[in-house]
Amino acid sequence: MLYVRMFLIMGVSLYTSRVVLNQLGVEDFGIYNIIGGVVVLFTIINNAMIASTQRFLNFELGKQDLLNAQKVFSTSINIHLLIVVIFIILAESIGLWFVNNYINIPYGKLHAANWVYQFSIITTSLNIIRAPYNAAIIAHERMSAYAYISIIEAILKLAVVGLLILSTNKLIVYAGLITAITLLIFLSFYIYCNRSFCICHYIKTYEKERYKSMLNFSGWSLFGSIANMGAGQGLNIILNIYFGVGVNAAMGIANQVSSAVYQFVGNFQTAFNPQIIKSYALHELDYFKTLILHTSKYSYFLLYVLSLPLIICTPDILQLWLGQIPDYSTNFCRLMMVFLLIDAIQGPLWVSAQATGKIKNYQLIVSSLILLNLPLSLIILHYFKIAELALVIRVIINGITAIARVLYLRKLYSFPIKRYLKEVVFICLLVSLLSSVLPISVYICIDNTIPRIIAVCLISILLSCLCIYYIGLRKQEKAFIKTVIYKQLRIRI
Repeated sequence: MLYVRMFLIMGVSLYTSRVVLNQLGVEDFGIYNIIGGVVVLFTIINNAMIASTQRFLNFELGKQDLLNAQKVFSTSINIHLLIVVIFIILAESIGLWFVNNYINIPYGKLHAANWVYQFSIITTSLNIIRAPYNAAIIAHERMSAYAYISIIEAILKLAVVGLLILSTNKLIVYAGLITAITLLIFLSFYIYCNRSFCICHYIKTYEKERYKSMLNFSGWSLFGSIANMGAGQGLNIILNIYFGVGVNAAMGIANQVSSAVYQFVGNFQTAFNPQIIKSYALHELDYFKTLILHTSKYSYFLLYVLSLPLIICTPDILQLWLGQIPDYSTNFCRLMMVFLLIDAIQGPLWVSAQATGKIKNYQLIVSSLILLNLPLSLIILHYFKIAELALVIRVIINGITAIARVLYLRKLYSFPIKRYLKEVVFICLLVSLLSSVLPISVYICIDNTIPRIIAVCLISILLSCLCIYYIGLRKQEKAFIKTVIYKQLRIRI
């Protein structure tokens, strides 16, 4: 169901992005992305609490302690409501001042930008309150329910496109309709969780130790959220300062492409993350480590199969998809795909650190490295004025961060580095090298756009799947895949 959800959302996202870009125009599309980025900057506390809620819920459910899980959920609701209050105060004071004085907005668009900002505040507030319900569904591994609600959300966003075509103040109407959809989805999560999970029945709880442990965990997660937010949305603002809203439109396209593609890995890791934390809670350390290695390798493979043809055919695909391509979009998309490939292989490493609950030193090391994106980007862009260099820096730092994660986890719980390098990193690099040469050659040799895209996609997907199967998988993994395929064929026959 998660993959059905993924394909539908990806299709809707790609289609609606084209229509929204055409309807709003490059300027308004860029305004929507930069204003949304400013609002997201104020949600860093919530991002930290999401990680904390997910970890503590999974841990208690792993021990099958429903009462403590209910207390964790209720405590999380209290904290998230407080976060909403803090967020609104900051957004309506510092944030509003920043938007009206420092964001590079074209003449005559400030009124619309302020409307978008207010709608974005409401949307973000609803998403903050929704977070504990999201965590409860994932912790119970009810992925089908999570998928169904997301599919409804995608269909509603598709309907928004039709209404946008008929409207006049398109930027304001678009922001308002997205807010209305967010409210409906929040109510869906609330109703489902209250009917399905006893732990989601709110109870008054004021256990100081529980608040202390969750806030302490989220406090260090906050540092990580600040770093990631700075590297993402902070970079968007820096690009706006140097190049204007046009480059924000290109960054918006790159983020939408990468977000749609990363659903492959996101769905896979969403399903496995609760198992990683629960296995640690039950002290099944051998299974815990094996699960991390497998999830890392499979995450990379899933993303690589889809990203290879996209990286090779980026300009052709953007031309067919968007019609008009904002400047910088091609290179931004390619660099973001490389960034995500590095990110995919190390995603389970963060979850494993989270499972231990000991994240102070981990966050100090990793987040400090991620934060280097901002000063380095400012320095490089000041001297060279080449927008792509900001993303090149982000890719390089992501690679360095992966090395730092592995080295620290060896100290934290004896992470098997040699096994990780041999079974995951080396195999992923070998598969990538062997499967990419022929598709690149085909792309260079064919001139016609449509045949070139079809040929590259077919060859790259087929070749990467063959390389993954014969080089990337061990005998036991191949046997398991064969068993699953035969079973499914028998069921369908």
